Amino acid sequence: MKPKLVEALSLLAPIEAGLDALLKEGKPIRYDFADGSRLHIDRPLPFLCIYVGPAQGAAFDAVSANASYLIATGSELAGEIARLVATTMHDRCGAFLVIDIGELAEDRFLTDDAPFLPPFEIALASGDTTEEKAALKRFATAASRRDAKYRTPRVGDLNPAACEEPQLSDILGDIRCLTVRFAPIYRIPGGKGTYPALRDLVVANMVDSALQAVSAFLKASQLEPPATHRSLGRRVFIDAVARADRDMDKIASTFDFLLAVTPINAEQAWLEFEAGGFERAPLLLYRPHEFEVTDQKRKLYSVALDHLEDPLLAGLLSEKQQELDLQLSMLAARETPRFAELGRALYGGVEPELVSRARGILDKATDLEPKARQKCLGADVVAAAAREMIARYRAAYPDFEASVEIRSDLPAGLLVSRNRLLISRDTKLAPERLLALLSHEIGVHLLTYFNGDMQGLTILRSGLAGYEGMQEGLAVLAEYLVGGMTEARLRLIAARVLACQAMLDGATFEDTFRVVHIDFGLDRRSAFNVVLRVFRGGGFAKDAIYLRGVVQVLDHLKNGGSLTPFWIGKISAHHFGIIQELSARGLLRAPKLEPAFLSSEVARPRLKKAMAGMDPVDMIET
Repeated sequence: MKPKLVEALSLLAPIEAGLDALLKEGKPIRYDFADGSRLHIDRPLPFLCIYVGPAQGAAFDAVSANASYLIATGSELAGEIARLVATTMHDRCGAFLVIDIGELAEDRFLTDDAPFLPPFEIALASGDTTEEKAALKRFATAASRRDAKYRTPRVGDLNPAACEEPQLSDILGDIRCLTVRFAPIYRIPGGKGTYPALRDLVVANMVDSALQAVSAFLKASQLEPPATHRSLGRRVFIDAVARADRDMDKIASTFDFLLAVTPINAEQAWLEFEAGGFERAPLLLYRPHEFEVTDQKRKLYSVALDHLEDPLLAGLLSEKQQELDLQLSMLAARETPRFAELGRALYGGVEPELVSRARGILDKATDLEPKARQKCLGADVVAAAAREMIARYRAAYPDFEASVEIRSDLPAGLLVSRNRLLISRDTKLAPERLLALLSHEIGVHLLTYFNGDMQGLTILRSGLAGYEGMQEGLAVLAEYLVGGMTEARLRLIAARVLACQAMLDGATFEDTFRVVHIDFGLDRRSAFNVVLRVFRGGGFAKDAIYLRGVVQVLDHLKNGGSLTPFWIGKISAHHFGIIQELSARGLLRAPKLEPAFLSSEVARPRLKKAMAGMDPVDMIET
């Protein structure tokens, strides 16, 4: 026996002890061998993915993305460890499958004179048992249905004679095994590097197809297959994921993006604009930055995302990294023309369909004032009511440690900053709007912050990339569900869309004010507040997301979607499927809290109406 193998086999005893602890105490296994091999099992599972070779390439990534995997430098060592794991797990799970994943030596379908990109090769082999054949068939079907972009998979039989290394299936003997080899299409011909995006797609294909194969294997073994094959994925965040998440949150915590682009002299700006006959844009003042943008960007891109072993989580963190980069770029460009263009990249433009919806609301919602004038509530009364609502949530969940601050450096209204509710000293709120606004800010924004905080990933409390549209859509829906959606409020939301469109099309502050005030009938102060929001920082495209978001929420409900996943944390509509997968894998828990307004007698019939299908303009009740 080779000396290296003898040395490695000496580790079988601690692995056996680790397997025993896994079964009895639920402790995950993660052993790193001196030669670079690794065994990772996060819970008892009926499969083990194996890669034999150096720690590089898409096959290595695909295997190490699984909840149960072995990276080995040699086939003999892999066989010994796999046999030990298979014996133990078979006794616990009732069946066990080894999936041996590797790469073919060459991409033989690709030629220099090909007039178009040809298919790429995936070669499969398995034993003769019914269970193994079922796994092979499912893998082939799943892999064939997923385009790797640019080239289509072509699945065939693996020719053992063409393989340079001894097959792991031969070493394993009677242990059920599926062998997978795929062409290295992600490598640039001539050894000049790789295509990173193509590599990610190949890895995703291999991981998903392998889990589907395990599901089919279990069914053929007369065992209960999982409700979804994705539940066979990882349930444990490795240290690299936790570290990257924590490091990114530290950077995000160094600045408050919305506060940084919100003027601190809103009241004085209104007086200046009024004194100038509404013909000259007022001077807007902002908080000075307490950090160096380039320094934060350097830190942001020093966060390593290449060893996370989970493509889905790596994708979420990469998206957040890019969003933070854009926000930092916007702060560096504050009060310059580049700010608006960077904002367009972050929030998107204003699509014609959204403009049409906004105009429809302004045409239908013509009642500009409440039916009867009542004395408005000031900041102190709003703050007292907010603390009462927070106390009720804290009674259900003691970690709901939100604070309420009354500030003199904010425009009239409320703003959530992480776990703080900030209330402008200039706030004047109609009584019938109090519950609606608190449900918006506390029942959605603060609630999802604290629910996200208990999930184990800080980006779920601070927000996945692009989360704001869905957050504001849910918050606007909350206003409707508690019976606080007024015509004036819906007109403001619609007017913001048209003001954003005007700003992005090059209109000035004063021109946009005239459009909102004269063309659409908002009173001067309301029109000013809309335009101030849209032109803050140099042109802020965010405010179109309120109407866009509520349209997305209403469409989601009409199509039978549940709101529950959106309470897990701050996520976007784009991430709904990802959250479902993470939940199925057990990486996320059910939300600790759901908004109190959902269970109210007032909300139930309105929610039922929304689920049957409605347009935002239908939220106005006559």
